[in-house]
Amino acid sequence: MPTNKNALTRFQVLDKLLADRYHNYSLDDLVDKVNEALAEYEPDCNGVGRRTIEKDIRYLEYESPFMVEIERYSAQGYNPELQRNCIKRCLRYANPSFSIFHKELSSDEVYLLREAISILGQFDGLPNLGELERLRLSLGMKGPNRHIISFTKNPLQNSSILGELFTAISQKQVVEIHYHKFRVADASKPIAVYPYLLKEYNRSWYLYCAAEDGGHILCFALDRICRVVPLTSHNYIDYDGDISEIFEDIIGVTWVGSAPLYRIFLWVSDNSKDYVLAKPLHESQVVIKGIRNKELRGKYPALEGGMFVSIECKRNYELIRELCSFGKNLLVLEPQIIQDDIWDRVHELNEEYSKLRT
Repeated sequence: MPTNKNALTRFQVLDKLLADRYHNYSLDDLVDKVNEALAEYEPDCNGVGRRTIEKDIRYLEYESPFMVEIERYSAQGYNPELQRNCIKRCLRYANPSFSIFHKELSSDEVYLLREAISILGQFDGLPNLGELERLRLSLGMKGPNRHIISFTKNPLQNSSILGELFTAISQKQVVEIHYHKFRVADASKPIAVYPYLLKEYNRSWYLYCAAEDGGHILCFALDRICRVVPLTSHNYIDYDGDISEIFEDIIGVTWVGSAPLYRIFLWVSDNSKDYVLAKPLHESQVVIKGIRNKELRGKYPALEGGMFVSIECKRNYELIRELCSFGKNLLVLEPQIIQDDIWDRVHELNEEYSKLRT
């Protein structure tokens, strides 16, 4: 194997790329990916050229102890400069399960893998379930599993959607999703996206992604996605940061990036305060004590007992629904805009119940 200082990094990256069955890599693509990795691991490295990668591949095929079989094939590619599809010559391992970096699992690793497979097996729609079953049997997991952790399930009508999106996210693959609204189930709209995260909330699954056209963060309910089409010729753009951070400012799943952040002051009755303490409304929840508590007691003398808390959230549908769910045991004190939302909801509910009594 070539002995220059970045050779190991190059071969590690090439090994991963050549085994990939979710993307099509030409020689130029391999050069770009290797240089990206070298820049990450060795910032002072000037990168390598096409000739170096050609030698590395020739070494793997004809000179290394592995004598790897690498196949060349044609695939559709996308030229960002010309903004059109093209045909490119690609490379990959003939055997996708081959790797030049094999490692035996320790007994502890086998145990943890068994437990992880047991948990994964409870989800409907995960990809490669046949492979998962073969792996389970190879680890000595025979017969039905005894679940130690149980998840509440809300089966999707098309359970393969979850698996297809799971694969697209893990493989960093651009996809075209066909999405429809509840009221217009037969009229689906296609949109190309960079998928980032699958999130479960209130027994439903949601996809967070960025639109390929414009890069805006979007959220789609999986039960309204009828089709997922991989776009292997498109370049995937990763999220800059941790996509999970967007949930730090919201309750639920509805996120509007430009919405303001409100500090919301609440009163919680004695009947509900232990529940709210044990299960906070939001991770920003703070119990109001000291001088501020006295000020609120003086400002709202009609509120007996209970406690005052504050949360910092963006205003969305799930926030109002959560606050309304406590009924009279939780009151919004500030700001006025959130209090008005609660009032409108209660007023509409009162009107509808009034119709039943007339």
